[in-house]
Amino acid sequence: MRIPVRVLTLGAGRRRLQEKTVIEFGTAHEVLFSSKLPLEFEDRVQLLNSDGSLDACATVVAVRYHNGSKAVAARFVGNIENWIIKT
Repeated sequence: MRIPVRVLTLGAGRRRLQEKTVIEFGTAHEVLFSSKLPLEFEDRVQLLNSDGSLDACATVVAVRYHNGSKAVAARFVGNIENWIIKT
């Protein structure tokens, strides 16, 4: 899949962090991407791509650590419009 996105952290009382990364795998309900952000289970993020077809909030459902980076699985909050894959 390899869709470049910007990931922003969401949450009350925390400084908003962001990074550019790539969605490696995605469905109509979840995505997988690598990250160096301090993300943990149940954190909320916003995912945005450059053409605006993806602007969605998601909840982290799994994190796998490896060599200073991590693989993150996140599930979209609600239905999203204009996403590349629909079921």
